[in-house]
Amino acid sequence: MQKQSNIKLRYNIITVAIYIIGIVLLMQLFNLQIIHGAEYRENSNTRLTRETVLKAARGNISDSTGTALVETTTSISLEMYKSKIDNNKLNETILKTIKVLEQNGDKYVDSFPIAINPFEFTQKDEEKEKKWKKSNKIDQNLTAEEVFYKFKEKYKIEENDIEDIRKIIVIRYQIEQEGYSSTKPIQIADSISIQSRDIISEQNDSFPGIYTVVQPVRSYPKGSLASHIIGYTSKIDKNEYEQEKDNGYTKNDYYGKAGIEKVAEKYLKGQDGTKQLDMAVDGTITDEYISKEAIQGSNVILTIDANLQAVTEKALKDNIQKIANGGFSDRSNANAGAMVVMNVKTGEILAMASYPDYEPNKFTFGIDNETWNIYKDETTKPMSNRAIQEVYPPGSIYKMVTATAGLETGYITPKTKINDTGVYPKAGNPVCWIWTSNHRGHGWLNVSQAIQHSCNYFFYDIGYNIGIDMLERYTRYYGLGSKTGVELPSEASGTLNHKEEGKVWYPGDTLSASIGQKDNQFTPLQMAKYASMLANGGKVVNPTIIKAIQKSDGTEIPKEEYEAYFNEKLGIQEKQEDLVLNPDNLKTILEGMHNVTSESGGTAYSTFRNFNIEVGGKTGSAQTGRIDERGNKITHGWFLGFAPFDDPEIAVVVMVENAGHGGYTAEAARDVMEQYFGMNSNQVVEDVTAKPYTEIQN
Repeated sequence: MQKQSNIKLRYNIITVAIYIIGIVLLMQLFNLQIIHGAEYRENSNTRLTRETVLKAARGNISDSTGTALVETTTSISLEMYKSKIDNNKLNETILKTIKVLEQNGDKYVDSFPIAINPFEFTQKDEEKEKKWKKSNKIDQNLTAEEVFYKFKEKYKIEENDIEDIRKIIVIRYQIEQEGYSSTKPIQIADSISIQSRDIISEQNDSFPGIYTVVQPVRSYPKGSLASHIIGYTSKIDKNEYEQEKDNGYTKNDYYGKAGIEKVAEKYLKGQDGTKQLDMAVDGTITDEYISKEAIQGSNVILTIDANLQAVTEKALKDNIQKIANGGFSDRSNANAGAMVVMNVKTGEILAMASYPDYEPNKFTFGIDNETWNIYKDETTKPMSNRAIQEVYPPGSIYKMVTATAGLETGYITPKTKINDTGVYPKAGNPVCWIWTSNHRGHGWLNVSQAIQHSCNYFFYDIGYNIGIDMLERYTRYYGLGSKTGVELPSEASGTLNHKEEGKVWYPGDTLSASIGQKDNQFTPLQMAKYASMLANGGKVVNPTIIKAIQKSDGTEIPKEEYEAYFNEKLGIQEKQEDLVLNPDNLKTILEGMHNVTSESGGTAYSTFRNFNIEVGGKTGSAQTGRIDERGNKITHGWFLGFAPFDDPEIAVVVMVENAGHGGYTAEAARDVMEQYFGMNSNQVVEDVTAKPYTEIQN
């Protein structure tokens, strides 16, 4: 009996103890979850491991020989995480960080649109100022100074020095615009100095939430070389981010803005990795490690040769400056142009130059206003790739199209001769260009001789008799007036002469069209394609500037895969069939082009007469109908050629705006051919006494 009582007592004691322990646990749980839950959750969050993006390096861009044109180096950026510090400590940390950066000459983000000393809005556009005030819920009547102090009050800044106040406002404003958290940082600065990094890293406890990170950064080791081909990258803008945020982009990413950097963005961008950060409650970093490695983007190999590209750019620039300085004849306002060198059999672009050019490196960390104002100048257009984005009347380099149409339709034969009397007796009586100098024409010429002497009269007659529809047909056969499909953005289609419904087409319009005037407007790249088709017997070539795309592991992406992607991205749908030419007709046309460079009276003879390789060519002086500030007619100069004549390898096209005469531009093509064929330029003797001419159209 006594034994049972003891057992019951012990049972009751254990039961009571269990209840007491349970009550204590429940109270503690209540205390943790209800009374102090929010506080402990915040502490827990700030103590948890943070996952941050480990940026992948972009793929490199190289020429066909492996020479690096674009590389990825590294820089140090500064980020800030939200930490458990009060407002005063936050402002104090920001100011201390900015002073370290300034001490070492480092720049930091500054999009706050109010300057001090004196107070003024940096947005000079009144409408933009109003819009900014509205978006920030600020009274439209407040002055810049009043708005400044509104922000000081808003961020509870206790500093009195006006410059220090602005430094704090700048970062607080950026935080407000972009947002940040204990897991998502805001970037304060990029490309900071090692000195700033060391100070902040060594005194980490004094900079809560501030973290330095090594970031990949774009580098263009060749400066402006091939800038219009390569393009540039800069910080992703708002619209781009909205389009790409689901593809792994962040607001701090860099994005291709032009050239190959833009069109091949999908391949160049790598796959970001992840890094884990352990942070204390106050925001200091206690540990870090990589949980997922970043994968570098694919490398793009171009068809161009860096050495030939450099010579092409220099030849174009020197030629433009020589023309402008009166090196051939009268001075002109020549200050821009383009040049293309193409493999006539494959369509590979070996060099492509546009002048003036620009420096892609200027965009890497944000371009300054002075440089940007120069680059966006609408007169010089340094950012425009004139080889593919600008269109020009071709003038006399178009005459091989007219010759093709005349021969292939049977209106003329290789032996047909036409007597150029100087004035064509139909459709308004336009004169041949030679009429203005000696009041007579070229006399009796066959088609080869007409090309050699660039006889307007001969081609007027062909155009008048075969009509504009047939001219249009053969123009399209050569791919003129259509995008070439080159893997570069913003390629222009150009325009070609044709009858439009509802508009009257006059016989005189056909005559003008037959010598490359009227509405004909083509890109230099289209003319290089046309030259290549002449040289290779009419075989269609599709200009290309990408030779291969290689993944970071060395494997190549199939050509048909990336070609399909680029065609879709650039909207290329047009297909073109080979131009089937009668061999005798083609031979006749090419003989004329050969005579241009090799026979006395040829419009480029003075440039190529002692050249070691035989060249086929044609000059063109294209009237624009415009007048420059000196009161002179603006006439663009062209040279189109290929070499060697008997077994063509390359086509070269030169276009100089406001050159005055096409013959002046042939020298640039000669210099490039010398480089390509490894010739000694000292062997070339130029006849500087040759008289210039312009093909005149009434």
